[in-house]
Amino acid sequence: MPDCYAVVGDPIAHSKSPLIHRLFAEQTGQDMVYEAIRIDRARPFAPAMGALVRQGYRGFNVTVPHKLAAHDLANTLTPRAQRAGAVNTLVVEADGSLTGDNTDGIGLVQDITELVGLPLTGRRLLILGAGGAVQGVLEPLLAERPAALHIANRTADKAQRLAEAFADLAGETALSAGGLDKLKQLDTFDVIINGTAASLQGEALDLPIHLLAPDGLAYDMMYGKAPTPFLRWAERVQPAAERRDGLGMLVCQAAAAFEIWRGVRPNAETTLAQVRQKL
Repeated sequence: MPDCYAVVGDPIAHSKSPLIHRLFAEQTGQDMVYEAIRIDRARPFAPAMGALVRQGYRGFNVTVPHKLAAHDLANTLTPRAQRAGAVNTLVVEADGSLTGDNTDGIGLVQDITELVGLPLTGRRLLILGAGGAVQGVLEPLLAERPAALHIANRTADKAQRLAEAFADLAGETALSAGGLDKLKQLDTFDVIINGTAASLQGEALDLPIHLLAPDGLAYDMMYGKAPTPFLRWAERVQPAAERRDGLGMLVCQAAAAFEIWRGVRPNAETTLAQVRQKL
């Protein structure tokens, strides 16, 4: 009987994770099935997950809105899950206990450094937003040793608190934070990452036109069939700059979870091309 895995969230019908993991399994010859399971956000998370564990599931991906609940449910947390404050990957151990991990940040870094082919070491990075999505990627980004990393958020205090929480990991990186309204006072950035919910809501951010370097990268953690408002802004202000949505991050974080579960690393680049065709 194949091993069973699932992604849990609400809503979940739109999820590309079953397709991605089916492609991974075919590519690596793994005997497994992977489903999308809706756990109603109005229901207690722990009992629903306990029932799935008793049914024999070996591991889970966790998406909105359950990443914080998964963090609280896990019996053991990896260091990066502790730092992220959220869990997107659960491993069911032999004794039925749960180990929580977070692969979002390494998925983002792999997409940028390997699939886009842009090293982050020595670059100037700007991250828009200061919510859970941004908190989940800061540790791996700082590990790449950028020259500078600035967190900008509508509420400046929230961005500053996030920068303070990760200051011990900054090393020689100039880690700073402030409000979106102060961006016009800053220099150009090599990489701008949109971690806000604006694209999800179809909204454009009011950004200064000088922010993105001509040979830079505009990266939106959201994805869709059409370019997001943030990527359209980047195309308008710097037509020669690289523009990427978050589908590569989704595939790369899934590849990291797959390796944790199965002990084999799938080819994310090949899978990304297949998933992109099906959007």
